Amino acid sequence: MEQLKTSSDVLFVLLGAIMVLAMHAGFAFLELGTVRKKNQVNALVKILTDFAVSTIAYFFIGYGVAYGIHFFTGAETFVQRGGYDLVKFFFLLTFAAAIPAIVSGGIAERARFLPQLGATFLIVSFVYPFFEGIMWNGNFGVQKWFEAGFGVQFHDFAGSVVVHAVGGWIGLAAVLMLGARRGRYNKDGAVAAHPPSNIPFLALGAWILVVGWFGFNVMSAQSMDKISGLVAVNSLMAMVGGTLAALAAGRNDPGFVHNGPLAGLVAVCAGSDLMHPIGALFVGAIAGGLFVWMFTLTQNRWKIDDVLGVWPLHGLCGAWGGIAAGIFGSKALGGLGGVSLPVQVFGTLGGIVVALVGGAAVYGLLKLVVGIRLDAEEEFNGADLSIHKISATAERETLW
Repeated sequence: MEQLKTSSDVLFVLLGAIMVLAMHAGFAFLELGTVRKKNQVNALVKILTDFAVSTIAYFFIGYGVAYGIHFFTGAETFVQRGGYDLVKFFFLLTFAAAIPAIVSGGIAERARFLPQLGATFLIVSFVYPFFEGIMWNGNFGVQKWFEAGFGVQFHDFAGSVVVHAVGGWIGLAAVLMLGARRGRYNKDGAVAAHPPSNIPFLALGAWILVVGWFGFNVMSAQSMDKISGLVAVNSLMAMVGGTLAALAAGRNDPGFVHNGPLAGLVAVCAGSDLMHPIGALFVGAIAGGLFVWMFTLTQNRWKIDDVLGVWPLHGLCGAWGGIAAGIFGSKALGGLGGVSLPVQVFGTLGGIVVALVGGAAVYGLLKLVVGIRLDAEEEFNGADLSIHKISATAERETLW
């Protein structure tokens, strides 16, 4: 029976890892459909190579920083318990690799390629695992301090703060370091529109992310005996709430409609194992409206050129999710309890600080040493031709 349980856990976590790995195709197509045609190839190449660099960084450095586990032993140690420790690494790697995938959407169309790979390596090696280890492995005694002072630890079941808020706030630091795309904001205050290049691909990316998210959330239990249908239904309700709120707030705009479910899912990650499904619906709806409002505000009034809106979507909705777990996870609102709103606020603010400081340090260093932005001609021609020497529609370069 023990062997059956171990094998079931290995399969369970492996399936979760595969579902979250598939989400990276969603990141790729969401970015591809949003950027202009001259930057579509770059979107695809970035997501794949970022994942490869993230794997190297997390395997050799990041996983050890977060959990104190290294892989410099014989392979015979890895097959114990059916290789469960390896598939757990694989699963947590897919979370870590989501950070540069999130950042990628914010800095699209003007970031240099190799420096971004360098940023990915540093972030996944040090910045993300530092906070991951604090909240998910109890490093530095922060969780014990919360428990001693408030009776409970910071709760983030599937990463609203640890993954999404951290990724979104690192993305904000990167966007501010890069500056806006050339021609995006005119001197007279006008905003040049850069509409999505391909709504079907944008929608495909959103759908791939939505489906994979049920692995992201449900499989965060990391063992069969802890699996909960509540997590699945709460994820569903938050997705629906985010979709309908974005539909209403975004006035039928397809870009907002397809990002709405993502906003809801970002927000529900933290408390998906605690909330009542009606609470999850409200959490998702608030997130969907928050994304539309803040995306519009940052782009048009504050003139922060965050191409895919990764700061409103992941940074702000992730922070809302961390706080919402302390509200809608309480027994007073139908949740299971065991959470503290002050702890959720403090833990969320801690994630924001780590992400901003870490993101500014990484991109600031790279900007100073090697530069992180394409020059004016390269940006005008597009990242596809400037970096990869081919466009998404290569037939227009063919000479007859």
